[in-house]
Amino acid sequence: MKIPENWFEAFHSLEKLLEKNSTRRKVIFLDELPWMDTPKSDFVKALEMFWNTWASARNDVLLIVCGSAASWMVKNIVKNHGGLHNRLTFKMKLMPFTLSESQEFLIEKGIRWTPSMVAECYMVLGGIPYYLNLLDKGLSLAQNIDRLFFADAALLEDEFQNLYASLFRKSEDYTVIIEALARKKSGFSREDIMRYTKKSDGGGLTRRLEELEQFGFIRKYKTIGSVQALYQLVDFYSLFYFNFIQKGPIYDTENWMHLMGSPRYNTWRGLSFERLCFAHLQQIKQALGISGVSTQTFSYYSAETQIDMVIDRGDQIVNLCEMKCTDEPFSITKKYAAELTNKISVLKKAIKKRRGVYVVMITENGLRENEYSNSLVLRSLTLEDLF
Repeated sequence: MKIPENWFEAFHSLEKLLEKNSTRRKVIFLDELPWMDTPKSDFVKALEMFWNTWASARNDVLLIVCGSAASWMVKNIVKNHGGLHNRLTFKMKLMPFTLSESQEFLIEKGIRWTPSMVAECYMVLGGIPYYLNLLDKGLSLAQNIDRLFFADAALLEDEFQNLYASLFRKSEDYTVIIEALARKKSGFSREDIMRYTKKSDGGGLTRRLEELEQFGFIRKYKTIGSVQALYQLVDFYSLFYFNFIQKGPIYDTENWMHLMGSPRYNTWRGLSFERLCFAHLQQIKQALGISGVSTQTFSYYSAETQIDMVIDRGDQIVNLCEMKCTDEPFSITKKYAAELTNKISVLKKAIKKRRGVYVVMITENGLRENEYSNSLVLRSLTLEDLF
């Protein structure tokens, strides 16, 4: 068969091939569509012509397209303004595994880790099947992390650059935003991002922020009493990268095992546990028995205090959620009880509505009961509830 000189010829040959096929349903599956669209290839125009002049007139053709370069897919397929405009009949956004799904996946690989180990694995790799599939069942979690990131010729030592380059054209325009957001736990406003990235305001920045949000790298939220939105880095691998890899070459091939328990490790673990809770908000709502209640979830930061998760419920209740990641059951001290009391007071003033403010503690290993927990905490959830 003669090799087509361009995509128009290629799709024409496909038409001829399918016309000879007598099966009732003909499925055309095009994988990694963005990488077919090389410069000056006219791939999209050829695809549009194929669909509009031939395939759409038939009732026996099903065209399925997919691609990992999400920004290209949205621009050229989902939001296409040319020949493919409004041609989609169904779209599917593949989401990362949840904790429970990740655990099931690992069990299928013969890896039977404790919930705490699965959670820490998730805080490094996220629920990405490709990454999870790289784990070696013969090694511990710490050994696997060292093998993937810190060993000589580690499998994922260059993953940060490769990841963003595979998803976004001109990936440096996206990574500079991610790097800016990694500077501050609560995130930055649009103006802060422009200042740190030295990028001007405009449609380009808006599109990049929307794409990063849509594909789960960042989240956009508003705090109480503010009309200005904040953008926060929530991608687990990127957080891990900026905490442990970007800072320079690592010459210790057992770096992770030596880092465990260090102040840097504990700070990262606490922050990532908060992100883990936000990523499993539906599981938290289910554990609280409010799955069917209308809610808005946000963070609250002010000069007086900071609250990482607030669930404003449609039944006139506000859950003030505190998240603590410790190896032992968490104990509320006198000092922390005073901080918690202040948070309740500040939140009540900020919401300016008649709402009951109830404290929910979400901990890795439970809450130790004492006089402060009994008087301040309405509900206590554990890591198990996120599964």
